[in-house]
Amino acid sequence: MALINLIYVSSARTELAAKELLRILESSARHNTPQEVTGMLLYLNGSFMQVLEGEEAVVDETYARILRDPRHTGLVLIERAPINARSFGHWSMGFKHLGATDVAAHPAYAPFFSDGFDAAAIGAKKGLAFEILADFALGQRA
Repeated sequence: MALINLIYVSSARTELAAKELLRILESSARHNTPQEVTGMLLYLNGSFMQVLEGEEAVVDETYARILRDPRHTGLVLIERAPINARSFGHWSMGFKHLGATDVAAHPAYAPFFSDGFDAAAIGAKKGLAFEILADFALGQRA
C-alpha cells in the first residue's frame, strides 16, 4: 500500500464563478473521501494547482479522471513521488481561492503566479509546488 503525492497545474477553459468552484469541491469530496484521497487545491485567475495524495493506484485513477474533465485544459504534471506520510490528510480536498491580497502577502511566490500558475517556472524549482500548496494550506479550516 504505497502512498504517493501528485501535483499538477491546469487552466480552466473559462473563468469559474464561486458557485462552480463549490461544485468542483463537492465533487472532489464525494469522490475522494471513499477512496481516501486527500489534498489541496488552489485557484487563481482561471488556473489550478492541486496536490493529490493517497494510494498510488487511486491517485493515478483520480488524476486520469481529472485529465478527462472538460473544465480543464493544459494539464502539466509537476511532481509524482512516493511519500512516507500525508501532508494534507485532514482534508478530502482543502481549497483556497487566491486573490490579489494573497499574492501581495507572498511576494516570493509572485513571479510564479502573478497571472495564474506558471507550470514551467514552478516545475523548474524542485519542491516549490509543494511549498506553495502547504503554505496556503496553513490557516485553512479542515
